[in-house]
Amino acid sequence: MTNADVSVNPLGPSQAQPSLPVLEVSDLTKAYQVGTDLRPVLGGISLQVNRGEFVCIVGPSGAGKSTLLRCIAGLLAPSSGSILLDRQPVHEPPPKLAVVFQDYSRSLMPWMSVAKNVILPLRSKGYSKREQVNRAGEALAAVGLTEAASQYPWQLSGGMQQRVAIARALAYEPEALLMDEPFASVDAQTRSDLEDLILGVRDSFGMTVLLVTHDIDESVYLADRVVVMSGSPTRIREEITVDLPSPRDQVSTKLLPRFSELRAHVMTLIREDRVNRGT
Repeated sequence: MTNADVSVNPLGPSQAQPSLPVLEVSDLTKAYQVGTDLRPVLGGISLQVNRGEFVCIVGPSGAGKSTLLRCIAGLLAPSSGSILLDRQPVHEPPPKLAVVFQDYSRSLMPWMSVAKNVILPLRSKGYSKREQVNRAGEALAAVGLTEAASQYPWQLSGGMQQRVAIARALAYEPEALLMDEPFASVDAQTRSDLEDLILGVRDSFGMTVLLVTHDIDESVYLADRVVVMSGSPTRIREEITVDLPSPRDQVSTKLLPRFSELRAHVMTLIREDRVNRGT
């Protein structure tokens, strides 16, 4: 599936979506108890993500990117600071938010069909059985898996399993979608296909996406804005607006001189951080 398989707003996300913050992170810190000492991981993160925006977070290994995402998702309590989703404080997983993790195999129930896996989180939202089936069907169609609805996850490739996880998130109709290295466990071609899939889905559904990745090319290709983190304790080193045209294409976009410039800038920031930390 490519961007052409999903309806895309021709104006591009920056023009089509109002600049309204849906997610606000203010002076967020997180420290872990290690013996008698506190190990700081997040050193005061402040970040806003606008409605309909696609933001990628990159940084050195061990910089606390996944910790930040888990705090935003309400899965991990921060040490201090605040997180607001639609102006509401986040203290536990909010109903307007969905998360897609790297390890899709653990998030899917192998004894349930693909359709039932997608329906599973809908049961808590009070939909009728008919509504659940309809929403699951629409979500599977959006990720190109209509014909796989009756199969089981273990019968599918890794890339198709991750599509199921994405479909489950879409069916839930979240205000924002958090993704933690979602394409890291698949081959290069499947990764490209999934990148195009999530771009198309974002534009079609008008969804806000916050994605953590180690892949610099992926961050520049996907994002409206790349947030570059420093090493632990993590702080935001720079926020970079990605002024590439939409819709994007795996070949023509990556051949643009501006893509190379942005990629080089992000890589330079991460390398400088490594040098400064002596790693």
